[in-house]
Amino acid sequence: MAPVPGSGLAKGLAVTLRTMTRKTVTEQYPDAQPELPPRTRGVIGLFEENCTVCMLCARECPDWCIYIDSHKETVPAATPGGRDRSRNVLDRFAIDFALCMYCGICIEVCPFDALFWSPEFEYAETDIRDLTHERDKLREWMWTVPAPPALDPGAEEPKELAAARKAADKLAAQQQPDQPGPDHPGQPDESGQEGRT
Repeated sequence: MAPVPGSGLAKGLAVTLRTMTRKTVTEQYPDAQPELPPRTRGVIGLFEENCTVCMLCARECPDWCIYIDSHKETVPAATPGGRDRSRNVLDRFAIDFALCMYCGICIEVCPFDALFWSPEFEYAETDIRDLTHERDKLREWMWTVPAPPALDPGAEEPKELAAARKAADKLAAQQQPDQPGPDHPGQPDESGQEGRT
């Protein structure tokens, strides 16, 4: 059976009419801010205190958009006769967001939790050179990083917390000497006689 001439046009117009009667879902950005998912990849924030200048993030970055400069400082020995130590001091940490492809490898490989995703995405610039954020700007993004989600109520306690709790309980038990009361066997009661069990 041959198709009726104009049936395709009628089907297309029917779809158009159905769509015209539905409520629109357009969000009027920037007047209405979008509701972003909690793990949105917006911009990367730097928690500078945790950075040990291990360079893992810069080495693993597929775009080579992370620039790190550092120098070594000598730390004097803490005890007499001890050995002086050297440590890396961060001079420059910058990320070029014009090159970044937001893969998140730098955040995943950081062993000291110095890099975090922030959901902020409004950092467009008129000059492409301004998209290279130095460490002061990266530090400002840390204020926008959301708190981590709460642990599952039935989840196992992290090993570090369990070990710390066990050590604290042991220390508290050592600091509290046993003070048995008068009903304790072998201790004198109020009359000065030893209690019996």
